[in-house]
Amino acid sequence: MMVAMTTADICRNDAILDQWHPIAVENEVRPDVVAETTLLGCRVSYSATGGGDPVAWQSVPEIRAGGSFDASLVNESLPVLIQYGYVWSSLGEPPAQLFELPEYAEPDRRNIHAATIGVACSAPRAVENFLDMGRFPFVHTGILGIEPHTEVREYEVEVDNKNEIWATECVFYQPVAAMTSEGGQMSDYIYRVPHPYCVLLYKSCPLDPKRMDVIGLFVRSVTADHIEASMFLSVIDVESTDSEIKRFQQTIFAQDKPILENQHPKRLPLDPRFETPIRADHVAITYRRWLSELGVTYGVIPAA
Repeated sequence: MMVAMTTADICRNDAILDQWHPIAVENEVRPDVVAETTLLGCRVSYSATGGGDPVAWQSVPEIRAGGSFDASLVNESLPVLIQYGYVWSSLGEPPAQLFELPEYAEPDRRNIHAATIGVACSAPRAVENFLDMGRFPFVHTGILGIEPHTEVREYEVEVDNKNEIWATECVFYQPVAAMTSEGGQMSDYIYRVPHPYCVLLYKSCPLDPKRMDVIGLFVRSVTADHIEASMFLSVIDVESTDSEIKRFQQTIFAQDKPILENQHPKRLPLDPRFETPIRADHVAITYRRWLSELGVTYGVIPAA
């Protein structure tokens, strides 16, 4: 996604600079071939050594995208991490590890990258939209929801001792909850926000009622008002092909994209008086308050 940038687009917010951000899909990084992306208003190049180890750096004109990687021309590498099928990097001082996702290591799960899609909105807007169950019957009609089943029932929200947001006891009627669904069902949902720009959803698994499928949205801010969102899945599914699973998730996101791009303002207001919340917005209210407490100012309109 080509986005016109100015120096005002460069992130100077330590609360975001010191996070890990997804810059590429792991299996799309080619050894010794330079690729380039934009992270928080800065051009970032990445490649892998001949041994397959990823490397990233702030772009320099001496090393052009598509050319060969020459480590001697990189003055200072950025931190990199391979996790959950993606290469993550940071422009600051990130923690030693990314958030935990033990389901990824379970041998019978399908871990799939569905797509990376550019959207003209801020990262917090995308995360908050993902948390919104109220949109299901109206935006995802006939799939994740349908009228007259529009009620968002009471659910619980807490910030745990790892400073992650959890929304539990979420229940919603869905005509087609997943590729493996055989008719409508009441789906159990658990939402988790472990990172300002990443959100995870645990939902009922049609093939194993004792376990839950996992759907993630890992967002990279290109600028404060533009993102590239990677859709991640860790599902129990022995019936569908990878293409079918990806297509289902892409359909859902394609329905969300115009909603996200038509929200104003594009940056998420953190002042609770700016937009009128309703009872169903409990987790969104907690998310906005949590961002304020973390000191996040990039991609948001800070509270006065």
